[in-house]
Amino acid sequence: MAAMQRRSFLKSAGGALTAGAIGFPAIVRAVNAPPTIRVMGTHVTLQEELRQRAERELGIRIEFYPGGSAEVLLKASLDPHAFDLYEQWSNSIRVLWQAGTIQPIETRKLRYWDEINDLAKTGRVVPEARLGAGDAPYKLLFIQRDGTLGGTDTGQISFLPYVHNTDSLGYNSAVIEPGIPYETESWGWLLDERYRGRVAVVNAPTIGLFDLALAARGRGLMDFADIGDMTRVEVDELFRILDSFKRQGQFRGVWTSVPHSVELMATGQVDVQSMFSPGVSTLKGMGVPCIYAAPREGYRAWHGVMCLSSACEGERQEAAYAYMNWWLSGWPGAFIARQGYYISNPQRARTFMSAAEWDYWYDGKPASEPLLGTDGEVSVEAGEQRTGGSYHRRFSNIAVWNTVMPVYEYTLRKWGEFLLA
Repeated sequence: MAAMQRRSFLKSAGGALTAGAIGFPAIVRAVNAPPTIRVMGTHVTLQEELRQRAERELGIRIEFYPGGSAEVLLKASLDPHAFDLYEQWSNSIRVLWQAGTIQPIETRKLRYWDEINDLAKTGRVVPEARLGAGDAPYKLLFIQRDGTLGGTDTGQISFLPYVHNTDSLGYNSAVIEPGIPYETESWGWLLDERYRGRVAVVNAPTIGLFDLALAARGRGLMDFADIGDMTRVEVDELFRILDSFKRQGQFRGVWTSVPHSVELMATGQVDVQSMFSPGVSTLKGMGVPCIYAAPREGYRAWHGVMCLSSACEGERQEAAYAYMNWWLSGWPGAFIARQGYYISNPQRARTFMSAAEWDYWYDGKPASEPLLGTDGEVSVEAGEQRTGGSYHRRFSNIAVWNTVMPVYEYTLRKWGEFLLA
């Protein structure tokens, strides 16, 4: 009877969660322990403050298993029993879906589904925006009747769209003169001989590959018929260029996690590198004048995905749905905005943000007061303006989305050779 009551409440919480609501009240007094869900992903979203808040509001137990992007993708693609929910980026979807380690998510169980904006559903946040090459999230979102992934709404999705951002390179403005957003700031700086030995890139073939491809194009070293769908010939030429730069000492190294990227710049080992927004926010909170560039070539964009393990069922599945709904309930979106990330239903998050925070993070206006990051430290000084401008402007300038290309396995081999060159 107690188990049946818990299951009934889980279904209610999954479909009718309100921000600040306390889930599963009866479980605290039940003989059996509350359900536990295991969330695997990267450090960018698996943060302790989020875990504690979700546990407190939902009344469930949540275990976070963060790791490097390549590491967690490998684990999740091999064993659906290793996780209940998987949080990463849309370039992981094809791998997980083909491996059979994730199951369809029913949109009818997602309370805020209708609030999710058009970026995930159509690929454009505004009609006039550039779609961007590669795997725009809408191409992977809906599970089609034949079992493939596509853009036609079927009521079943491969992932919950939640956090997302435009990625670029970060640079230390105490060493490199600040550039002009969308004009002089360039991916090409990663391959600029002036910064030889002071450059780092992210060690992820489906991410770092595009950063360096954009850098090669930005320097005029080569171009691509479709940068989101390279041919083997193009891949060979790209890595011929990259290997040459590596042998000449262009790169200080590669990083595998946000904390690692922060360490590289904070300790003065690099001046410019591929970066994720939380790393930039952390560095600024430490007093390092790191600027997140708005490259003239356009951004590399990603969309966060929350996936349901094919082995997750029963009470754990209901708890997983409650957690997915919690992520879109407002407070998490406001929290994640403070490290530069966007949420798929921003208007709900707005109610948990100050006017100064909304104006800076979403509208691209100068900060009217100092703003705190997720670590509680000042990451934005009064008068500072977000590089790249507003949410709409940033997502109107997408060069390429994180993508698993048809030549993915070949690029894995070439990336490995590049690391060893």
